[in-house]
Amino acid sequence: MEWFISIIHARPDAILVWDDQEVRERLSWYYSVMRDLKPAKFLIAKRTPVDEDPYNDELSIDDLWKIHDKASVEFKRILQEVRSGGVGLEDLGKPLFSLLDVKVVLAYKLYSPCRLCERRCGALRAQGRPGVCFVDKECIVHTYFHHMGEESPLVPSGTIFYGGCNFKCAFCQNYDISQVSPRSGERVTPERLARIQDSLRKRGARNINHVGGEPTPHLPFILESLKHLETNTPQLWNSNMYMSLESMKLLADVIDIWLPDFKYGSNECAWRLSRVRNYWEVVTRNHKLAYENGDMIIRHLVLPNHVECCTRKVLEWIAGNTPRVLVNIMEQYRPEHLVSKYPEKYPDISRRPSRDEMKRAYEIADNLGIVYKPVS
Repeated sequence: MEWFISIIHARPDAILVWDDQEVRERLSWYYSVMRDLKPAKFLIAKRTPVDEDPYNDELSIDDLWKIHDKASVEFKRILQEVRSGGVGLEDLGKPLFSLLDVKVVLAYKLYSPCRLCERRCGALRAQGRPGVCFVDKECIVHTYFHHMGEESPLVPSGTIFYGGCNFKCAFCQNYDISQVSPRSGERVTPERLARIQDSLRKRGARNINHVGGEPTPHLPFILESLKHLETNTPQLWNSNMYMSLESMKLLADVIDIWLPDFKYGSNECAWRLSRVRNYWEVVTRNHKLAYENGDMIIRHLVLPNHVECCTRKVLEWIAGNTPRVLVNIMEQYRPEHLVSKYPEKYPDISRRPSRDEMKRAYEIADNLGIVYKPVS
């Protein structure tokens, strides 16, 4: 009850938002897991059996993908029965080896040489050599707590901030943990990470919010932590969505609600401001896959002087490709990190967005029929 009282005092909208029928419908799976009416997807994945021992070193990565994809089909069948109420978690046995085991093995194979994100930098992380993201063979957590500043359906959110990032955003607000001192946090084992999640949930978190920095470099550790977690809690992926297709396949069966950034409508803007290539192609692909595999709230940060090249294009894509998502059109941009140090290099984003720019962004969303106000 203490956590409920804290929401009432700090964020009464976190309670009132569930009176909105449209929000309830668009976040129906997340809501049912949050309220312990359904089991989180990772718990179902742990109970989806596989016939072979995925830890067998004689299996190739192609063999593992075949096992994974076959089990993923069975997972989706079970998930549908769980959704319809025909099956409960108590009806599912605990197999010797599960779909989650296969995902863990694959994730560790993908992280060294690393191709967890679309940089595919090939870092030999298992040998202690960090990738472009600054992460090597250790999971680095900078802080974790009940976040009261997230979107109203999410708070209190059990937020875990991981170190490192595969983006190099010139305006990053978390630059200290993403780029400047990404390796200064606590080194945690998957068992420790599971205990953190367990504690956050039992103390009232509505979800476990994997963020950073960027959670993608930590994917093997996060998946392994779920092997040690039995507490029912929605898994939330708060990401720049620049994951490789392989990483998306590993995530699709364990993430209950996606909270992706959709920053740019232009590859040129993405390269100049975040130093990533092929942004549009990668991120739109991953947003579509996420939309097909869980509930979703998309974040779009409005940048000054980028309403036409980025905001309009992003919102038009959302309306045409992921029409049932909720969208948070954010006005929190402020010049940080490199932009604040070298404003002459970034004249277009050296100020906050104007009132007129935010008004235009909201008008574009309204004209496209995008639902954004209930979660802002």
